[in-house]
Amino acid sequence: MTRRTRLEQAEHLAAAEMRLAAGETQRAVATDMGIARSTLRDWCGDVPRGDPPTGLTAFARTPDGIAWLHRMVLAAHFSITLRAAGGTRLVSEFLELSGLSAFVGVSDGAQHALNVALETAVVAVAAEQRTALAEGMPARAVTVCEDETFHPGICLVTIEPVSNFIVLEQYAADRTAATWTAALQGACTGLAVEVIQSTADEAKALRRHAETDFGAHHSPDLFHGQHELSKATSLALARDLRQAEAGVAAAQIRWEAERAAQQAFEARLPRPLGRPPAFETRIAAALSALVAVEAERDRARERQTEARELIRELGVLYHPYDPVDGQTQPVERVAARFTDVWTRLKGLAEAADLPERARERIMKAERLTVQWLATLAFFFATVSARVDALGLSPELETAVLEQLIPGIYLERVASRSTAAETRHRVQAVSTALLDALRRPDHPLQRLAPEDSARVEQVAGACADLFQRSSSCVEGRNGQLSLHHHGRHRLSDRRLAALTGVHNFHIRRPDGTTAAERFFGRTHLALFEQILLRVPLPPRPRRRRPRPPKLPYLMPVAA
Repeated sequence: MTRRTRLEQAEHLAAAEMRLAAGETQRAVATDMGIARSTLRDWCGDVPRGDPPTGLTAFARTPDGIAWLHRMVLAAHFSITLRAAGGTRLVSEFLELSGLSAFVGVSDGAQHALNVALETAVVAVAAEQRTALAEGMPARAVTVCEDETFHPGICLVTIEPVSNFIVLEQYAADRTAATWTAALQGACTGLAVEVIQSTADEAKALRRHAETDFGAHHSPDLFHGQHELSKATSLALARDLRQAEAGVAAAQIRWEAERAAQQAFEARLPRPLGRPPAFETRIAAALSALVAVEAERDRARERQTEARELIRELGVLYHPYDPVDGQTQPVERVAARFTDVWTRLKGLAEAADLPERARERIMKAERLTVQWLATLAFFFATVSARVDALGLSPELETAVLEQLIPGIYLERVASRSTAAETRHRVQAVSTALLDALRRPDHPLQRLAPEDSARVEQVAGACADLFQRSSSCVEGRNGQLSLHHHGRHRLSDRRLAALTGVHNFHIRRPDGTTAAERFFGRTHLALFEQILLRVPLPPRPRRRRPRPPKLPYLMPVAA
């Protein structure tokens, strides 16, 4: 016998109740429906556990009520376990507090089985959607951001930063270059993508995997260089400032004590005989010491402020286009600005007498300059090749290289800026560059619509080519850590389910998922597909009343 789902039971019950209300017998109705009379009688006599409202009980017996209940329970599991890093016990608590436990079993076994079915369905739907979207996908040259995380096994993570699509997320036995290469090649199977650049830290395995195995350009993460400088300067300079402030406080106390001693002496009546103490000399000496330590404190504060500004300066200057005026920054100009920053940092280290290990960190960060400049050269060479392939006239090519691509790039920079002043300033520069191209008399406006769309697409891809940060991977690693702390261990199935939710469910404010941005095509809603595959859990079981527990010292009848 085929076991009917709760929705099928509700549909049969609705039809049976209509016929029973018309005067037909249970036996006749059950025979026509092909079910046992006892089964129909059990459906009609089903009473929910607890004391739910009468209207809700009647609604939960209808097909619409069952569909609503199905959606509510799965939404609780989806949101709590896959989005909020919670467990099935929180889902059971939600069902108890909401009153839905009267219609759904909330035991650990029932909820665990439902959660397993949910994760399995998410993995299956995500795999099917990925295969369907990959068919006919136009060839793309992409940049990837890579890093590994530990909980406690090694998890390799690769994300395409423009779309935020997770290309690779799996556990591995080690993190060697061969393992990275094999994993990424397997993840890219069936995808019409070519990895031309990798943004990551300076791990030797990641560099070899990108440069040797994939023949791609390796772009060092800017944050790692800034972090080395912060570790080299922040603690030492903060310690110097604290010591200087403590010296100021001690000198202030000494100066005030000398002044108080003078006032106390002058207030004594009668005054003692003999020459009075040299209060003026003592006060002048204390004041001179106070001025000296205040000057040292100010110098320590200035060195700390200068170090922070120099670290931020690395992020300001490391752009292919100047955020101030939108002009192209040649590699030579950026190199000169880098040299100025390093010179000032070394001078600051000398002035602050930083320890040797701090100076070694500064030198370590300085060695990244060669790779950063190589990334700029790679960017300009790739952009020139892509624009040359458009076959534009010299006038149009100049407009694309000097106005369109810089304007789009600075628009991206402005959207990522956290400071409102910087965001508005950079956005104004971008708007000025792009508005000049929108004038009716501009040559770009005379292009055919399909040619104009092609130019805009290539320009956008060129603007997205410069990737100096792997923050998308760092953020993903933080999310996985939250799930790991809640679970203590992530199974392969759960990790794949979390990847599917990230790629095919989470939407940006523009309403697109990472998969839609990566493949350039829409797909069916992930949650709606899960509703079709995961059944509703069974009804709560009828618990037998437990006998009361007798006190241990109650006398036994003879």
